[in-house]
Amino acid sequence: MCQANTCRSVMAHALLEQMLAARGLDGRIRVTSGGIGPHARDGMIPSLDARIVLREDGIQLAEDTIVSTDLKAHREVLAGADLILTMTEEQKRLVREQTGAGERAVYTLGEFAGDGGDIRDPVGQDEARCRATRDEIKRRLEASLERLLRLLA
Repeated sequence: MCQANTCRSVMAHALLEQMLAARGLDGRIRVTSGGIGPHARDGMIPSLDARIVLREDGIQLAEDTIVSTDLKAHREVLAGADLILTMTEEQKRLVREQTGAGERAVYTLGEFAGDGGDIRDPVGQDEARCRATRDEIKRRLEASLERLLRLLA
């Protein structure tokens, strides 16, 4: 999850689905994404920059493949999650406030991958910044994939 569910979380969602499919696990683990920030809205389309840089990884993401979900309005998505990964510590805090997630598995992606740190929002910056963000998300997903599979097995 991220702020508005149009860039970072969309990239993480699509990249994780691609990684799971490469292992023959597509459809066996449900991946969803959403936004927790004040500007999150249902039905927003993925950013053009996110779609462009995902194409470089062989992911053809149409405007309606992943549409945004405002997690403030859909708490049931959070309540039904076995694992929640956020892009920042602030988003992690917001999730815990929204869900009362005491012992729920909520981590930043960096924390879950074992290296910590927030993943900055590339929205409003150039394509190169979006590409660097994609690469950071991809690296952290790859580093945490075995842990994720053990947790969800």
